[in-house]
Amino acid sequence: MIKLRYSKRLFKRSPSSKQAAACGGGSNGGAAGAGGGAGEIEWEVRPGGMLVQKRDGKGGEEVIVVRVSTGYSWHDVSIGATSTFGELKLMLSMVTGLEPREQRLLFRGKEREDTDHLHMVGVRDKDKVLLLEDPALKDMKLQALAAKSCRARASLLSKCSPPGPALF
Repeated sequence: MIKLRYSKRLFKRSPSSKQAAACGGGSNGGAAGAGGGAGEIEWEVRPGGMLVQKRDGKGGEEVIVVRVSTGYSWHDVSIGATSTFGELKLMLSMVTGLEPREQRLLFRGKEREDTDHLHMVGVRDKDKVLLLEDPALKDMKLQALAAKSCRARASLLSKCSPPGPALF
């Protein structure tokens, strides 16, 4: 890694010997300026061979807050900006109790696939996403619930009714 000292006067006509040594022009092969001064730029070589300014390791992945509306309520969810809608569905399943396969997420009027990345679609901090329950799965759940309640009612009636006609 090469560290170069940052100078506000980049295009100076005749640099002094001190400044030339600080900018890597000294006889020590460009290792000058390796001290921790305030105006240093750190460089790194990328895998393609390009020399670029080193990124500061602060922050890592940007975290955004997405407001998810379910029609009658809303939830603020913190998630990485490069996450997918599938990962957002997993987080919402913990909040809403709906399984990810039961959820439909709409952003800017379009339903988004689980593999779509939030940043690629254009989701930014404090944007709104609409959460809908899948209508087909909702109907299946309602039918299963109705059948279960019907069976429970039938078993309750069979316990209360007499076993057969009474002969007196």
